[in-house]
Amino acid sequence: MTYQHHYTDGTPIDLPMGKVVCVGRNYAEHARELNNPVPSEPLLFIKPATAVVPLAGGFRLPGGRGAVHYETEIALLIGAPLSGIVSAAEAAAAITGIGLALDLTLRELQEQLKTKGHPWERAKAFDAACPLSRFVRPEQAPALNDIPLQLRINGELRQDGNSADMITPIIALLQHIAGVFSLLPGDVVITGTPAGVGVLNPGDQLQLTIPGVLQQTTQVLA
Repeated sequence: MTYQHHYTDGTPIDLPMGKVVCVGRNYAEHARELNNPVPSEPLLFIKPATAVVPLAGGFRLPGGRGAVHYETEIALLIGAPLSGIVSAAEAAAAITGIGLALDLTLRELQEQLKTKGHPWERAKAFDAACPLSRFVRPEQAPALNDIPLQLRINGELRQDGNSADMITPIIALLQHIAGVFSLLPGDVVITGTPAGVGVLNPGDQLQLTIPGVLQQTTQVLA
């Protein structure tokens, strides 16, 4: 299925699907639950456009590659270029949509790669590794420093976080990323996951929410 950015009212967003810039360990409690050190600066990696699929309609897990973990994250759709030194106002103005994403992770493979000091992409950037919701317009979303996010699986609350708990807040994060490499219209930044990650199984029913603003139901297809 070809992915296209949309707003929650169904309006297509006239931007290409670019890269997905991911931030590891941006919530201290998540770093601790996996026995990882809390980083002193944002830990960045990239998923290609081929990793993105729509959350709506369900998604499949890669078979025969070990446990697949869910990580629910706030997603930022970039609508204007950000490169080099950018002001807080420029970073905020570049956000054209706010949504939710699943950063799917082949956890056993990731641990093997980490042990060897190798990059994570084989565990993070496979096809369909980033199911992505539709986007809320920024003016309809909570303040960037107070965005709640929740994940329920089969009706059970598994993740319950807030952007207020991020180690590097959203605007500072975009400024940092722009100083490392350019963000272009159509790129998506996913901003780290709160504690509560775990294994997904075929048949699981998922509900991702920004309470009062966005609700996306999906399922793990058999």
